[in-house]
Amino acid sequence: MRGLLARRMKFHLLGAFVVSVGSAALYKFGVAEPRKQAYADFYRNYDPMKDFEAMKAAGVLESAPAK
Repeated sequence: MRGLLARRMKFHLLGAFVVSVGSAALYKFGVAEPRKQAYADFYRNYDPMKDFEAMKAAGVLESAPAK
């Protein structure tokens, strides 16, 4: 029974470290990178004036009435 707490703590500390690094890597490659890529794809061909004209024509903007 001697040293039981120390042995178990080493095991649990290593396990917690592995799980936390794995979770961080999973989030980075499963969520953050695809999100960055989606934003990059969207803004690659984004035309703000075309979007403004579409919103203006739809009557969404109060400061720029539709004609």
